[in-house]
Amino acid sequence: MSDKFLKDVYGLDSPQATKAHYQKWASSYDDEVGSNGYATPGRIARALWSQLPEPKTPILDYGCGTGLSGVALNAVGFEVVDGIDPTPQMLEGALAKGVYRNLTSFDITDPNPLQAGAYKVITAIGVIGVGAAPPETLDMLINALPSHGLLAFSYNDHTLEDHSYTVRLSEWLDMGAARLLFREYGPHLPGMDMKSDVYIVEKV
Repeated sequence: MSDKFLKDVYGLDSPQATKAHYQKWASSYDDEVGSNGYATPGRIARALWSQLPEPKTPILDYGCGTGLSGVALNAVGFEVVDGIDPTPQMLEGALAKGVYRNLTSFDITDPNPLQAGAYKVITAIGVIGVGAAPPETLDMLINALPSHGLLAFSYNDHTLEDHSYTVRLSEWLDMGAARLLFREYGPHLPGMDMKSDVYIVEKV
């Protein structure tokens, strides 16, 4: 199987290019990342459960894609997961998984597509990073949380090398506006020898 879509994703440089790429990738996405051992969804789900083992807590899965993140969240015990993604073709895959309460789309160019305070927990699994969502997405997601809300997300190796992403997180932590509850470096796409940092951050 070709890894063309996976390799090309890290060169995307605009919201429009990103959406077009994922539209074309939707039908083969699960097979391609699965063949490379996509590990981050399970790692984030387990980390989140370790901090908040509450099955009925509603979770917003931001950038849910084809729903692999929702499957991982459901597998560890979370029962109420809503998904949101800008790509209708990816959402079709998520719907087929049968693990989401609600699934909605949004305009990828909208800088603030979320209702503030609507969810105590937001996940962004494999979403914020080079070729996907820009650094300011972290601000938008934390701002959408209520006080003491949790954001579970990841930065892959490509993203960790881009200081605009790591600095964004450091600013929240250094200001005392957010608190780091969990951080672990581990497998992301073992088939490509790529790893990721997994984070659980609490908004103060």
